[in-house]
Amino acid sequence: MGLGLDLPAFIGQLVSFLLLVAILSHFGYRPIRRIMDERSARIRDSVESAEQARLDYERVRAQAEQELSDARQEARGILVNAGAARDHLLEEARAEAKQEALAIVDDARAQLGEERRAMVAELRRQFAEAAILAAESVVRETLDVERHRKLIDAVLDERLPLEEDQPRP
Repeated sequence: MGLGLDLPAFIGQLVSFLLLVAILSHFGYRPIRRIMDERSARIRDSVESAEQARLDYERVRAQAEQELSDARQEARGILVNAGAARDHLLEEARAEAKQEALAIVDDARAQLGEERRAMVAELRRQFAEAAILAAESVVRETLDVERHRKLIDAVLDERLPLEEDQPRP
């Protein structure tokens, strides 16, 4: 042959090559292909797990933001209610203090009225005694004290009535 090709050596090499390809495909390529497929499946599962984890994270983050928003809204409501309760308590305290002050003023007025009546009664008694003593000294005889006292009380009641129905402020 003119090509410089040795046919028996070529056929031997071709058979060796085909035999090597058959052995490698049966014992090498298939296990390597199986390992590669398993690895691809693990990578695909990892990617899917990562995507699921990302979706779960987004869902949890959105839920946490919603809960935080709800908590802020509730806190605002609590603050508004606390302010209203504070205003209500202050108003009640003011009303109670005003009532107590009015009661104190009314008690003081009543006490002043009683003291005034007592002072007027004492002044009338002292004036009656002074009038009786003056009348005794003018007449120079002892007068009936009880009769004159009634007479003086009647004159005083007529001229200077007690204002029991009209307490002064």
